[in-house]
Amino acid sequence: MLILSFITTLTLLISCVVMILASILAKKTVMDREKNSPYECGFDPKGSARLPFSLRFFVIAVIFLIFDVEITLILPVAYILELSNVYSWSGVGLFFILILLLGLYYEWSQGALEWS
Repeated sequence: MLILSFITTLTLLISCVVMILASILAKKTVMDREKNSPYECGFDPKGSARLPFSLRFFVIAVIFLIFDVEITLILPVAYILELSNVYSWSGVGLFFILILLLGLYYEWSQGALEWS
C-alpha cells in the first residue's frame, strides 16, 4: 500500500512539474489584428465573420446527435435477437425505445422542437 501511494504521489508530482515547465517555456504569441481577422485573400474583411449563432439551431443539432447515437445502439438488437433469448432482448429493446420516446416527448413538451 505504501508503494502504491508513493508511485501515485511521484506520478502527480512529475505531471505537475511537466505542466508548469510547459507553461513557462511555451512560445508566447502576440495577438494582432491580422491574425484575429478572417482570411479573405489579403483584403480587409467586408463584414464581421463572427455572426450571431442561433441557439435554437444548436439545441436541435444536439438533440439530433443524441437520438442518432441512440439509434445506432438499437441497430445491433435485430442481429442479436436471432442468437439469444427473444423475449429478453425484445423486452430490453422495447424498454430502450420507450426511454427514447419519453425523451422525445419531454423535448417536445418543453418546446425545444419548435422553430419560431
